[in-house]
Amino acid sequence: MRLNIKTILLAVFLFQSVFAQAQKQIAITIDDVPNTKKFQQDLFKAKLLKKLDSMQLPVAIFINEGKIYATDSVSKNFQLLNDWAKRKYITLGNHTFSHPRYSDVGFDAFTSDSDKGESITRELAKKLGKPLKHFRFPFNDLGKDLLQRKEIENYLDKKGYQITPFTVESTDWAFDIAYEYYLAKGDKANAKIIGEKYVSKTIEIFDFFEAQSELQFHRQISQIYLCHDNSLNADYLPKIIRLLKAKKYTFISLDEALKDKVYQQKNNYQKKWGISWFYRWMTSQGEISRVMKKEPNNEEIEKLYPTLLKQ
Repeated sequence: MRLNIKTILLAVFLFQSVFAQAQKQIAITIDDVPNTKKFQQDLFKAKLLKKLDSMQLPVAIFINEGKIYATDSVSKNFQLLNDWAKRKYITLGNHTFSHPRYSDVGFDAFTSDSDKGESITRELAKKLGKPLKHFRFPFNDLGKDLLQRKEIENYLDKKGYQITPFTVESTDWAFDIAYEYYLAKGDKANAKIIGEKYVSKTIEIFDFFEAQSELQFHRQISQIYLCHDNSLNADYLPKIIRLLKAKKYTFISLDEALKDKVYQQKNNYQKKWGISWFYRWMTSQGEISRVMKKEPNNEEIEKLYPTLLKQ
């Protein structure tokens, strides 16, 4: 049987389309950089950065410049931020100066803090020939209502910023509180239990949003994972990445992930809570609630978290 050129081209196109939809891609984003308190505790060794160097994957970091002044080693902290920024695999983003919650402080205070939070980073970006166009809200709080959100969106757009979404996060900050608590007590056994729970829960949540991607979009979208610069990820993020590779994920830059047309969809969410963009793309609170109830929960660590804060 002879196949004409049109038939062959159609077959190739269909194969490429199916392959593209089956691919699982992810961009890693890290908030609250640089963790200068941990840097000082670790005798000025940037452990998470060293682990990332060994993997050489694209990573976007969101910087709180106020952290430079969080310890008395300001000059070393400046160098730490410079070390993060100069890595070729790292994309730079603004996360404000002092990590305020937008819906609490309001437009004027928030814009002042976000402007203050870009002064050093913008100079570094210019020196290194990198753009500074990504902005992530602390707590992913985009405002208490639509009016407040639109006001800050217009401001950031004029500044040349793109609001950075996320699709997957696994409450690593709460796991880290427990992890640090047990490490400080010298209880390595319980620290390891917390670390392994973080890994397994993260993979479970990825599985959930993989399935949700198929349900909502009938394909695998480019995921964006949100985590933080902390002790937990210095020790366990490499394992998560290995497991994601075993699940056939490929790692892409934030810019590449944002090319997925899914991120051009309207954000329908009008409250302050920092929920995944999977939920923000939904059109009703009822749908959000129904799907959110099915998401793997972190009740165990979330109950432990406030108790440990009182210790």
